[in-house]
Amino acid sequence: MTRRIAFQGEPGAYSHQACRDARPQMEAVPCRTFEDVIDAVRNGEADLAMLPVENSTYGRVADIHQLLPDSGLHIVEEAFVRVHINLLGVPGARLDEIRRAMSHTVLLGQCRDFLQARGIHRVTGADTAGSARHVAEEGDRALAALAGDLAAEIYGLDVLARHIEDHDKNTTRFLLMARKPDWSRRGDLGMMTTFVFQVRNIPAALYKAMGGFATNGVNMTKLESYMVDGSFTATQFYADIEGHPEDPNVRLALEELDYFTTKTEILGVYPADRKRH
Repeated sequence: MTRRIAFQGEPGAYSHQACRDARPQMEAVPCRTFEDVIDAVRNGEADLAMLPVENSTYGRVADIHQLLPDSGLHIVEEAFVRVHINLLGVPGARLDEIRRAMSHTVLLGQCRDFLQARGIHRVTGADTAGSARHVAEEGDRALAALAGDLAAEIYGLDVLARHIEDHDKNTTRFLLMARKPDWSRRGDLGMMTTFVFQVRNIPAALYKAMGGFATNGVNMTKLESYMVDGSFTATQFYADIEGHPEDPNVRLALEELDYFTTKTEILGVYPADRKRH
């Protein structure tokens, strides 16, 4: 039976591209929302979830950090997708005919220089792949979409201009999540551990909680805070560190963290992706 991997968005979205790159042998299943992606894995409709967590240009993906701890799923892998943006037109259209370009507002902002130089008006669409589908359905030679190669392939559009993004290193990081954790592997380039925690209500609790990572030589690559339960006093932290919880230095750092926290939950232990380096 073909295994399935769920993603948020329409066919041809960058999340779909991430699925194809990371798991080309699996059937990619589009879902309407991030919650639908998580539910598809929890109820067995899909084996893996592909969820974007952060972008090198625009930071973290909204709401995703609140969803991960309560998802009941476990991170088993990370994947990095270079976001190349193309100008896609209906078959036979020429670049000098394009007057309007449609896409998600984030992608429109990432191609501002290219569009402004050619006098192309920006039109906000619901998402990238959906904009490509709309352009294909409209059949208007003056209307183009901003999307990736996969969207052009799926909706039968011509690539009128390739890699038009203003920033040449725009990359999105995705997490692959499954119903069961897998701590058994050891990656060639090391391991990553992702966890969330809430500090005790004592002076300098966060400073003291972080001290164990410094003194034990554990590199923390990410630390973000966000409010929980609508409270201005309850703050949860999301962290990525290099290493495996069974490594002696990581084990000691996590033990020290426990002393200064009211809650600590490991979301995943997984090999570091080659593109991380």
